Amino acid sequence: MAEKRIIKRVRRRLSLRFGQGKPVRMAFTEDVTDDGMFIKTTNLYRPGTQIAIELILPDERKVNLIGMVRWSKKVPPNMIHLVKKAGMGVKILRFVDGEENFMQFVLGTQTPPGKPYEQPVAAP
Repeated sequence: MAEKRIIKRVRRRLSLRFGQGKPVRMAFTEDVTDDGMFIKTTNLYRPGTQIAIELILPDERKVNLIGMVRWSKKVPPNMIHLVKKAGMGVKILRFVDGEENFMQFVLGTQTPPGKPYEQPVAAP
């Protein structure tokens, strides 16, 4: 089935920690967008659960955020590498810190350090 979404997904494997209240479980992303991510894991939370996430960008900068599980797909641990999208989709609710770094990574902007993040505007 073809992807129908117009959201730009960045297919990257990023290390992260997540958990309810405190990020304690380790996992990896499969893809990220400016407002969410897919976490590949067998440790699932139910849709609607708020979780804390500490994401580590490729340059070792950390991004802390609060997200909400939108959907999850459970598979046996020995099948996680064989099944597509085994884990959970998370919507970002708010950033605790590192929002500018995250947006630079996802959107590919080159905002100089100390400048506020500005979303690129499409040309007319």
